[in-house]
Amino acid sequence: MKLNELLRPECIRVGSTVDDKAMTLCEIASLAKESPVLKNITEEKILEALQEREILGATAFGHAIAIPHCRIKGVRDFVVGLLTVPEGVEFESEDAQKVRLLAFIIAPKDNSDIHVRLLSAISQALQDPVAVNNMIEAPDAETLQTLFLKAARADVTEWMPVSRNMIQVFIQDETIFQEILKTLSTLEGISLSILDGKSCRSYLDRVSAKSNIPDDHPHEAAWCIVAIVERRLSNEVIRRVETVTGSLLECMGVMVAIQELAYASGSLEM
Repeated sequence: MKLNELLRPECIRVGSTVDDKAMTLCEIASLAKESPVLKNITEEKILEALQEREILGATAFGHAIAIPHCRIKGVRDFVVGLLTVPEGVEFESEDAQKVRLLAFIIAPKDNSDIHVRLLSAISQALQDPVAVNNMIEAPDAETLQTLFLKAARADVTEWMPVSRNMIQVFIQDETIFQEILKTLSTLEGISLSILDGKSCRSYLDRVSAKSNIPDDHPHEAAWCIVAIVERRLSNEVIRRVETVTGSLLECMGVMVAIQELAYASGSLEM
């Protein structure tokens, strides 16, 4: 999926004279509705979704830029548009600057992975102040489109979403911790980090000297290995842990938890 396929020419407008945030969102909803992709979505529904997203937190990024976005049930493809407000409009930016360039996204409800990647790609495309200023000063929609895609070209080609899981391995024995860490570190494509802590018992002892928990507790320390892996490798991680612990169903002092990640990008050095 390429950004130049998602940026809709009919959703690009230069020289808006809106003078407050509410009017800006109305204009974005109207502009987005110009796309045939949203022919079955009402302008009112688009506006409502944009407003609800702004309630969660302003989408102004500072430096005269905002990226209003929303996800709507029933939308089948992404709609990206551009709007310039040369005189600027108050948009609750953290740096208190008025927003002069807005890139907006209307997204499907159920495609959060690409939505996040798209947000990242657009924000990266708007990092250069000179390029942004040129976009703001663009005399027409065609020029604005060309300048935007030129700025984005180095940052966005195609998305190849990779489904990943976060696996947390909680361990209360140092020897077992070291063995599990050793076997997991040889798995290709895994990103690992370690959280070093203490068992719950050590904290309970501090809270109450009269704790009823038995005193024969050998596991004061505790470790958590956090692994990010491709989803298809999750079973292999569990298999490797169980080569050290035996069946996790019968194991005391080690616990494994797996979470599906909506978005994960980058990697960690060992």
